[in-house]
Amino acid sequence: MKIDHNKSSTFSAKAKYKVPFGTVSITDKAVKLINEALKSKWVTRGKYVQEFEQKFAAIFGVKEAVAVSSGTDANALACATLYDFGAQRGDEIIVPALTFVATASAVFQAGFKPVFVDVKRETLNIDADKIEAAITKRTRAIMPVHLMGKPAQMDKIQQIAKKYKLFIIEDTAEAHGGEYKGKMLGTIGDMAAFSLYAAHIITTIEGGIVITNNPKMAEVLRSLRNHGIVNKFEFRRIGFSAKMNELEAAVGLGNVAIFKKILEKRRRNLKYLSKKFERFSKYFIYTKEEPHEKVGPHAFAIIVKENAGFTKNEFVQYLEASGIDSRNLFYSIPTQCAGYAFMGYKLGDFPEAEYCSNNGTHIGIHQDIELKNCDYVAEVVEEFLRVKNIL
Repeated sequence: MKIDHNKSSTFSAKAKYKVPFGTVSITDKAVKLINEALKSKWVTRGKYVQEFEQKFAAIFGVKEAVAVSSGTDANALACATLYDFGAQRGDEIIVPALTFVATASAVFQAGFKPVFVDVKRETLNIDADKIEAAITKRTRAIMPVHLMGKPAQMDKIQQIAKKYKLFIIEDTAEAHGGEYKGKMLGTIGDMAAFSLYAAHIITTIEGGIVITNNPKMAEVLRSLRNHGIVNKFEFRRIGFSAKMNELEAAVGLGNVAIFKKILEKRRRNLKYLSKKFERFSKYFIYTKEEPHEKVGPHAFAIIVKENAGFTKNEFVQYLEASGIDSRNLFYSIPTQCAGYAFMGYKLGDFPEAEYCSNNGTHIGIHQDIELKNCDYVAEVVEEFLRVKNIL
């Protein structure tokens, strides 16, 4: 069921503040580097891309980082790297049913088949207890997604991967700076793919990057992003055209310089709003941080509980009429995305993912949002519940 987020509200809430979903930080340093690149007339991949890769790798304490043109390409190239490690076309990669559609699309683009596993409603992430049942002789990797920046259950996933000799590719698109049991997200698996899209914590406007501690994997990734080239003009692999350019890297360098400030601001907003939502826990499941983790916050997810006394549509319309921008909580890819109908799944096959999609939304907690905006969100939610006569 698709939600019309632009439909006018039946309520008469007055917008005290505007709370936009996303933002982008373009620093003075980035502007300076962009101008220098334009003056030099060298705007394709060059020294700024290399510097950005080095500084990104340093943030995560890994040996290698390979910048590409999008987060989708980051996932696709990470998957395609497995051909150099024994995989064959048509092999399978396990992914969560609930995530941005690009995760599964990237698996197809790399020549593999995505095998879907349902999620846990409370975390939005792949249900690790259901992974083993999805493994076949053709399974080559598990691709957990840290959705909204909340860490997946990586210790259980590592145990399964080790048992079946599978690779782990972390989809860390939205989870820059998150941690699981003291380890930074993106450093736990064999490779990790990040999106650097405009709304994310580190951005190059459009762009992606793959990190790894495996030099051989990094070598293959660099070949794959440039048509499978090796040396000057030898094409050893079926590759992609997925290079990052100097202008994007310049924006990225500006963001890397303020990464800690951005992350701290987002984490402050997440923890503050989570605390505010404690009084609404009867009605919503929402993003919160457990003692064993640090969320790398992309957005604040809100799922309407069963028998809450109102629908997601009503709630979203009230938020929007109050100036609070929102987005649907993605879809169950195999059963709610028309492009995947050919795979033969039917509604009900992934009940938790479908519930989250039908009853979930997410709002911004980015670095341009202040505590007064978080207070306003809580005020609007309370007002909505009072209008519905259930608070």
